[in-house]
Amino acid sequence: MKINSYHQPLNFNSGKVELVHGSGGKAMHQLIEELFTKSFNNSKLSKNDDGAVIDAKPPCLNSKIVISTDSHVVSPIFFPGGDIGSLSVYGTVNDVAVMGAKPLYICVGLIIEEGFPLSELKTIIESMAKSAKIAGVEIVCGDTKVVERDSCDQIFISTTGFGFVENPKINLSGANAKVGDKVILSGTIGDHGMAVLSKREGLEFSSKILSDSQSLVGLIDKMLVTCPQIRLLRDPTRGGLACTLNEITKQSNIGIVINENSIPINQEVEATCEFLGLDPLYVANEGKVVCICPENEADKILKSMRTHPFGRKSEIIGEVIEDKYGFVQMITKLGGKRNVDWLSGEQLPRIC
Repeated sequence: MKINSYHQPLNFNSGKVELVHGSGGKAMHQLIEELFTKSFNNSKLSKNDDGAVIDAKPPCLNSKIVISTDSHVVSPIFFPGGDIGSLSVYGTVNDVAVMGAKPLYICVGLIIEEGFPLSELKTIIESMAKSAKIAGVEIVCGDTKVVERDSCDQIFISTTGFGFVENPKINLSGANAKVGDKVILSGTIGDHGMAVLSKREGLEFSSKILSDSQSLVGLIDKMLVTCPQIRLLRDPTRGGLACTLNEITKQSNIGIVINENSIPINQEVEATCEFLGLDPLYVANEGKVVCICPENEADKILKSMRTHPFGRKSEIIGEVIEDKYGFVQMITKLGGKRNVDWLSGEQLPRIC
């Protein structure tokens, strides 16, 4: 009777993921066909081969391939403004995009705990499919494993993204920052981290804090069309803006000075961080980009960013200086100056 039950359509209302769904047999193939292949729906994935065959012809002879991989263990898996499915897609396409590439394909790996509701799995997969469509990428291959109860926390998702750098003039790297360059931030900080934390801790606010999890592909494309000479782009995820800037100073052997008054932050996020004793500079973001560019291009890039829905609150927040110690410093709202060091310890675990 157990075997015969897998000839019936999956019950996405009350069914659960079972170990047999990861066994390689009929049940696993049924899950793949009725959920993954149906939701992601493209010619490469539907062949059901061990790997996706991709046309290797680059857009131009000087094209470079960018590959990035990420794993997502966010808790809770559903949070205001997103879920682990959309996060896994956007997180990877953004990592490819900040390298100057046009993301095209994603590979997906899922580890699912026995007993996980099929209804929630369906919601997550459909969210991934919707996010991939928004980002302009195809999910072309993947793998699913089911583990015993209590072996993981509900569901973990790993994604690997591929894309081409089409413009040979684009060369983005954390090692490219030069003294005198300007630092631009595309919008408010800390939204994602505070959205996840508020859901996790059951915190209630007068105005709901939403994650900024979103695709940066369109915004970055607009920026690079405006100025292919941008030095580098970064998405300030784990460790927030502070750790991202410290990574850059280390790679480029420079210093950075930022102005606290210029850093956009939602009032609710700022108030919540103050209440919880958290520094928003270290809180994760999932839909913001840091840009370092030549000083004479900064105003043009800023103007272009502000014409995009995800860049309307962009600001020039600082500049690159000479500093053999590689410090990040911040001019405070009171006019003083303090060092913005690396994050010490784990401020917010399981945030992405």
